[in-house]
Amino acid sequence: MNFEHTEDRRMLADSLNRFIAEQYAFDARDRIAKSAHGFSKEIFQQFAELGVIGALFSEADGGFGGGGFDIAVVFEALGRGLVVEPLLGAVMVGEALSAAGSDAQKEKLGDIINGVTVAAFAHDEADTHYERTRVSTRAERSGDGWVLNGAKAVVPQGEQADLFLVSARTSGNVDDEAGISLFLVPAKTAGLTVRGCPAIDGGRVAELTLDGVKLGADALLGTEGQGAATLERAIGRGVLALCAEAVGAMEAAKTATLEYLRTRKQFGILIGSFQALQHRMADLLLEIEQARSAVINAAAAIDGTDRVARERALSAAKFSIGRIGALVAEESIQMHGGIGMTWELPLPHYAKRLVMIDHQLGDEDHHLQRYIALGKESSKEVAA
Repeated sequence: MNFEHTEDRRMLADSLNRFIAEQYAFDARDRIAKSAHGFSKEIFQQFAELGVIGALFSEADGGFGGGGFDIAVVFEALGRGLVVEPLLGAVMVGEALSAAGSDAQKEKLGDIINGVTVAAFAHDEADTHYERTRVSTRAERSGDGWVLNGAKAVVPQGEQADLFLVSARTSGNVDDEAGISLFLVPAKTAGLTVRGCPAIDGGRVAELTLDGVKLGADALLGTEGQGAATLERAIGRGVLALCAEAVGAMEAAKTATLEYLRTRKQFGILIGSFQALQHRMADLLLEIEQARSAVINAAAAIDGTDRVARERALSAAKFSIGRIGALVAEESIQMHGGIGMTWELPLPHYAKRLVMIDHQLGDEDHHLQRYIALGKESSKEVAA
């Protein structure tokens, strides 16, 4: 299989990296991440104009990419720049709309691609511990529509979202795979309360409370009670995006650490000449390449028809990213010494982001267990 990027992807990566370097320097990013909005709507619109959001969607959905490697190229560049704009929500909600939406619902994709609509993925709850099918929020029929009650936790950039994709249980027990339905909820819907707070790694997150939220019949995405498969597809795209973002952040941390080793002197000698540090840096470079290989494998598998192979590749990548991301964060800071702990330096912000990526959409322990479970599932299918 040829893993080299196409000319279009290379051009997109070059344009995006150049834009981030020129318009999204660390000082500017830090101001944006700490702002009341948590991101810049102007920068988000510029990403749309550059075709960055469109690259995350197929031509059938109004974009010009949509493949696993398109997502990887975009999010690696975003990770290198520590970008906080809500592109993760766009790719996840967009995937759900593409997979299960009606023709009328799919018309919303155009506004997402154009940067007009900020979409947010609202699935996690306070006690789910990454379990995809554990949903306590309830949706009950009311006439021709629905009434939703419950709460969602840690929704990235939820305060500024125009549209939420909300999971709710329409039947079954709290852990059942069957009985989960998905709903499109406009941000200004009566009964929906959004409470935001700063995120530890920059930007903002929100908690959603749904108290008697009334929706029309057209808010249901896909078939009632059969949203689990769509959730899996959307989360899979999100996992790939996060893994690619982590590789970009690792590359930035690596570059900063190499530069420090080449310029910092101790007792009149460049510390990069110390053999112990050379060995640690060499080990780190190998680990980062392993992380990149895991992302390449996941990007290649995500568009395949074999569900188990796809999900195992995604969980393998997320597990690898969690382990290696923590290692890169720790080693980079340790090789910088005390200065590596100062917030004025970009490095600790990359370290925080790498650690927090591990906790989004399932940490390394969760994905290791999932990888094993999927392997057993595959073995049973072969035996049958």
